[in-house]
Amino acid sequence: MKYISRFFILFAFAALPFQTLCAKEVKILIAENKPSISVEASSSFKITDLSGGKKYLVKKGGKFTVSGDKKGVKAGSVKSGKGLLLALTSPKESFTLGGNKYNGKLLIQPAKSGVNIIEQTDLENYLLGVLPYEMSASWPLEALKAQAVAARTYTLKSIEDKKTQDFDLYSDVRSQMYKGSVKVYESVEKAVNQTKGETLTYKGKLFYTYYHANCGGHTDPIPWLKDTIKPLSGAKCGYCKNSKSANWQATISLSAINNFLKQNKIPGTFKSVSVAKKESSGRAKTLTIRTSKTKKEVNCNSFRVAVGSTKMKSCFLTKIKGRTFTGKGYGHGGGMCQDGAKGMAEAGKDYKDILDRYYPSSKITRI
Repeated sequence: MKYISRFFILFAFAALPFQTLCAKEVKILIAENKPSISVEASSSFKITDLSGGKKYLVKKGGKFTVSGDKKGVKAGSVKSGKGLLLALTSPKESFTLGGNKYNGKLLIQPAKSGVNIIEQTDLENYLLGVLPYEMSASWPLEALKAQAVAARTYTLKSIEDKKTQDFDLYSDVRSQMYKGSVKVYESVEKAVNQTKGETLTYKGKLFYTYYHANCGGHTDPIPWLKDTIKPLSGAKCGYCKNSKSANWQATISLSAINNFLKQNKIPGTFKSVSVAKKESSGRAKTLTIRTSKTKKEVNCNSFRVAVGSTKMKSCFLTKIKGRTFTGKGYGHGGGMCQDGAKGMAEAGKDYKDILDRYYPSSKITRI
């Protein structure tokens, strides 16, 4: 509807106390600081005004606009200074926004220059929307099961170490890729259900079970962690060499390198780059950048991310000639190698074997 106020027919009903979220509920930021965003509900839904607890029922669903700023938010014709909680009346229905479908509750909150939308959903349901975007649903079941345990552990550790006040995870590579749980793949559902409640622990504690596309033959300590625990210290792979991500070559633009120099306050114009320090596997840990005025040793992964991680796919570098990099693998190289997990599953290994290889000394613990 063009004029949303004509769309919402609201029915106030008795306010109920806001329920305390259960420990297994996950909060995912699915829209960040948007001035306005179109949302569609496939059926009727309830709206709770978090300013005072007043509730409304939207009887027919449909399209409406969510907007706001730091002073308050608006969903259709309902306004709130604190925020709004939208809940579908049927678990089989969904909200659509940004091209993705979500079946959890939507928390609409004021942001600096718009609104944040946070989906609240069950942990196992959340995993249904993570696995097919972090690992292909067509891959062997045992690889998907390993991914399910890793993703579940990462999620619970993120909740445990909650870094923000209002949500637990981003819906992109800052946490885990997530596009809603409405579209369910049979293989993914099996992987999640057959590992339900299973996590990885080390010395009785959850840890961040990082993972990446392809290790190039050997995983290494996570590059941005100061203290490395045994499960994230690195492991020989040997199962990812047949992947299309196993080998790559890319020429990095001069503008991308100059932007990196500027961001890191390195004076002069770019002259050359070389490997300074390596991990025991051969992966570059730091690089030396030479300019017309100085030379500077920088973290390889930071450089890779800054110049474009889809071009410079890893720091497992085999050759550098000018601005052309040749290397192996794809990603930061820490934790589970996803291509390796696929290769192990194809070789007849089960998900426990996979997890044991990539997270050595960890233990599967059921929550």
